[in-house]
Amino acid sequence: QVQLQESGPGLVKPSQVLSLTCSVSGDSIATSYHAWSWIRQPPGKGLEWMGAIASDGNTYYSPSLKGRTSISRHTSKNYFSLQLSSVTPEDTDVYYCSSGIMTTPVYWGQGTQVTVSS
Repeated sequence: QVQLQESGPGLVKPSQVLSLTCSVSGDSIATSYHAWSWIRQPPGKGLEWMGAIASDGNTYYSPSLKGRTSISRHTSKNYFSLQLSSVTPEDTDVYYCSSGIMTTPVYWGQGTQVTVSS
């Protein structure tokens, strides 16, 4: 059973960088055939796929975020991370990490609320 767990600050100030980490157990981010994604859900809206990192280290990002997203990984500790720069209150969302076939998640973390506010 693959398990994912998000962690990071719940409050970020506008213009700063939002940083989250997803710890993975039950699968290897370096060898899995799955990709490892970040997805968010604004209040009252649908899910938005933000980007992913594949087992070969290649990264893929949603163009809607206009280059503000960066996904990296630490293979020996089996976690991957999200950085979202220049945040505004519109980036206040529940953030999920997931594994699956790129934009089609199979396993999900429980999600973490991030609020952007001064």
